[in-house]
Amino acid sequence: MRSNEKISLLFRKKPIASEGSENGALRRALGAMDLTTLGVGAIIGTGIFVLTGVAAAKYAGPGLVLSFLLAGIICAFAALCYSEFASTIPASGSAYTYSYTAFGEVIAWILGWDLILEYGFASAAVASGWSGYFQTLLSGFGLELPHALTSAFNPEKGTYFDITAAVITLIITFLLTRGVKEAARANGIMVAIKIIVVLIFIGVGVFYVQPANWHPFLPFGFSGVTAGAATVFFAYIGFDAVSTAAEEVKRPQRDLPIGIIASLAVCTVLYIVVSLILTGIVPYNMLNVSDPVAFAFEFVQLKGLSWIVSLGAITGITTVLLVMMYGQTRLLYSMSRDGLLSPVFSKVSGKSQTPAVGSWVAGIIVALFSGFISLGHLAELTNIGTLFAFAVVSLGIIVLRRNNPDLKRGFRVPLVPFIPILSALGCVYLMTRLAALTWITFFGWLIIGLIIYFVYGRYHSLLNPLRRK
Repeated sequence: MRSNEKISLLFRKKPIASEGSENGALRRALGAMDLTTLGVGAIIGTGIFVLTGVAAAKYAGPGLVLSFLLAGIICAFAALCYSEFASTIPASGSAYTYSYTAFGEVIAWILGWDLILEYGFASAAVASGWSGYFQTLLSGFGLELPHALTSAFNPEKGTYFDITAAVITLIITFLLTRGVKEAARANGIMVAIKIIVVLIFIGVGVFYVQPANWHPFLPFGFSGVTAGAATVFFAYIGFDAVSTAAEEVKRPQRDLPIGIIASLAVCTVLYIVVSLILTGIVPYNMLNVSDPVAFAFEFVQLKGLSWIVSLGAITGITTVLLVMMYGQTRLLYSMSRDGLLSPVFSKVSGKSQTPAVGSWVAGIIVALFSGFISLGHLAELTNIGTLFAFAVVSLGIIVLRRNNPDLKRGFRVPLVPFIPILSALGCVYLMTRLAALTWITFFGWLIIGLIIYFVYGRYHSLLNPLRRK
């Protein structure tokens, strides 16, 4: 085979007509409200309950509100691009599936492998955060776990396994294997609880704001605002997980754009208001704590409400973990169905109509990571993977418009190519604000992924003509 033919095989594209029509084994049970709560469930959690304090103390100060606004605008541009893709290609896989139709197989694999990093390791990090809040709640009742089982492997500190992080991961995995509607119902209840807690913080906290705490507003300058935006971008990760539910949505062309845009809009407003009140209650340099929202109530001697906020934080982080792991299993399902990963990830259980076996494999791996490994820089590593995916999806809109101008679209991004270009440039800019170690780790992960593709994926791909023979 000639070299140019080999290169062309790497960029073979999946026919758009086949998306969502092949192997329709997943049950269509979700509506626009389910998708909106799914998105809110993924977005509001670790970001609002943890990262707000770190970003304010280290990077932005009271200017954190501008960091959230900047990150939210960039996410809004990306959300518009995701909405067009989701309404045009209503199939599982999110950015992986979109890039398969726009750019070709090798780019799709890179995006899929990148999203495995985002969803898988982010789930492990979120589980670790959940464990910290849960142990704090236990201590309030005078209960303590054995020290060796309270945190990840660190013999110097006498810890070897984070048992609660692993257990919550396995519980969420079990819930996901019960069926998507059941998981969505549980997610909806938890989303309602944490929204109520956030509104309590806003409603009570506004009376304790001291405007003097907002001065200086930009203690680290505008560069601090942009660095803060790169950090709190983790807080917005999740709206893209809505698009992974495409094959389980009743009316995907209508409901997917609603779910994506509505969840992002709700969360952006809440983030801005909470960050403004938080930095108004507590001086920004005192917010470098693991539970800044609860700490704010403790700061003003409202310890009873602090306990309620802690409970809401646990609930909020649980929903993030649920949606992240949901997105992970549906991504693995889609890549496996295309032949790029082992068939075990696309084996659907007849009773629950979910990829149960693949869910348990992924869940056990995430549980081990969350239990044994301390992922200190994981937020940045997850951010770079997500920003990379957002940038590629944004550019994919331009390519798809040029190559398939007559394709039926349930939603269209306005002002193409300007908004997709702004989205891609904004994502790349935030990537440049991340640490060098993050870039090194990211490229290492992509290299491992390419090795797996060339050894396994390209030969087992359903688009491989030799396989069909």
